[in-house]
Amino acid sequence: MLNACRDVGMPKGMPSPRKAYQEVCTKPSPKAEQQWSHPVVYIAGRECGWYFLANTIESKAFAPFAEIYQQYCERVMAGEEFLVEKPQALPETSMKPATKEQALAQLDDLKNLLS
Repeated sequence: MLNACRDVGMPKGMPSPRKAYQEVCTKPSPKAEQQWSHPVVYIAGRECGWYFLANTIESKAFAPFAEIYQQYCERVMAGEEFLVEKPQALPETSMKPATKEQALAQLDDLKNLLS
């Protein structure tokens, strides 16, 4: 009964804990690049742990995920807003090859380490 009341008070677009769990388990990587039914689905999956969710059977993984998800749902109902933040791109590095002298010096250093 309590869960039914929570589902009725959920904002539009918020899936049930079961549907949210299925969503986090079926989305491919990179997770932050995917389209989510609601940002808290992604955030709850991230907090629960992508590795844990991918490598733990549902009977053991669903309860911890549902608990985290429900906490975020309550925060949404209290008026808090969430966004899926895209990870920052890695800085581009120049792939300038080493000069012959630098390469020979590095080779000598490696030889000294192994002697």
